[in-house]
Amino acid sequence: MADAPVPLTDAEIEAALREVPGWRRAGDEITRSYAIRYHGGVAMIVHVADVERLIGHHADIDLRWGRVRFGITTHDAGHRLTAADFDLAARIDAIARTHGAEPLED
Repeated sequence: MADAPVPLTDAEIEAALREVPGWRRAGDEITRSYAIRYHGGVAMIVHVADVERLIGHHADIDLRWGRVRFGITTHDAGHRLTAADFDLAARIDAIARTHGAEPLED
């Protein structure tokens, strides 16, 4: 059985946020939104979902006309932030770039 993910301290979260510019902390979640045409957003979400399946970590995703929002927390750590969340955020940023999604300021 795998060890439970270890939640980060506030200081560790602040340091990790500096490594993924544009992501914001909202309680025990990090979030980021991108501007992208609807069908491009669908393709981007499928790409993200493929990566999530491989790494075993998933974001909450909200697709709207012209935008997609990601919210990440570690459910297995009591909905707290872990290193896995920041790893996924960096992966989503890279995927967003390949799909031409533009980061939005929320």
